[in-house]
Amino acid sequence: MEPRAGISKQDIRERIWDYMESQNLADFPRPVHHRIPNFKGASQAAEHFPRLQAFKVARTIKVNPDAPQKNARFFVLDSKKTLLVPTPRLRTGLFNKITPPPGATKDVLRKCATSQGVRSYSTPVGLDSRLRVDLVVVGSVAVSEKGWRIGKGEGYADLEYAMMVSMGAVSQGTPVVTIVHDCQVVDMPETLLEDHDLTVDYILTPTRVIATGCTRPRPAGVVWSKISYEMMGQMPVLRSLRCQEEQAGKDVTLRDGQRHPPGVQAALSPGRSPPAPPQPESGSVPSDTVCIGNLPQDARVSELKRALGALGMAPPRLTWQGAQRRAFLHYPDPAAAQQAVSCLQGFRLGAHTVRVALARQQRAGDLAGGRPGRPHRDRRPAGAEPEP
Repeated sequence: MEPRAGISKQDIRERIWDYMESQNLADFPRPVHHRIPNFKGASQAAEHFPRLQAFKVARTIKVNPDAPQKNARFFVLDSKKTLLVPTPRLRTGLFNKITPPPGATKDVLRKCATSQGVRSYSTPVGLDSRLRVDLVVVGSVAVSEKGWRIGKGEGYADLEYAMMVSMGAVSQGTPVVTIVHDCQVVDMPETLLEDHDLTVDYILTPTRVIATGCTRPRPAGVVWSKISYEMMGQMPVLRSLRCQEEQAGKDVTLRDGQRHPPGVQAALSPGRSPPAPPQPESGSVPSDTVCIGNLPQDARVSELKRALGALGMAPPRLTWQGAQRRAFLHYPDPAAAQQAVSCLQGFRLGAHTVRVALARQQRAGDLAGGRPGRPHRDRRPAGAEPEP
């Protein structure tokens, strides 16, 4: 496909999608429009993957969760390497680590590589983990032999990579692979690429392995000026990363000009001082305590701790009240508690969006089910569940 004057990324996407539909080149799900196409021959294309030198030397590999990369995920597991899969739309965190059951056969590993297996055999990986990703696999709608890449238009692969850079998990030298149908390899003008766009080093198709030799710099981290407050509201892990980078002194002003959430932004506007936090009444919960309510009825404390850890928000101590469908997070100081409240807005556990608020204005007897002013605190290590 030769680029024409004035062509856009969406023009290229539509032409690829239309062609694949008209030539019946895709499997379920159909139609392929607005998707990373699950093209016929995807398993064959993935067979090139374990032959790459970059695969052979890698220990930890991130593979996108789309259907055409299922066989790539299998090869990672079958080679006993660590497989990381991004959470869908980054709604519940950044990555899940896939851990097959002990002694898993190849058939079980193939199940682990499916979308259902990713859900059933995964544990979340937090922003605070000391993670090193050696190889990255992304899906594409279109890609050029020079390494330019176009996704489905939602920006998740670019954002995932940028977040990995911010975590220190990848560097400019970390190889990036995409697996596509031959018809998805097209010419495109470099002028379409932006600074936040991810490029690729290797393209695997059913018939070819293309080493792009791309030298264009990759994203150097999250470009907050391209992130909207709406996106922040949908991705708790993005809010957590932004909190960390703001504490590190980086400019985290969003696309809509907001450095802080609505309300906080107004309180910190020029000429106004932040309101002093209300002092807790005698017998109330300290201002370093965050209340989480509306927990699922079958939730376990270990599940909550894992989810909080994945967001980098695990507290030193936690009070669990499963019967009342709530928990209390005890942070070192009021500032840390306030940060947790900001970062956990919209936090989901399972199918439930939980309620998150400072607990300082509520009576301890109401919150902890015990004597006023003496809420029970779980002093066990963060990974342990309280005894019955």
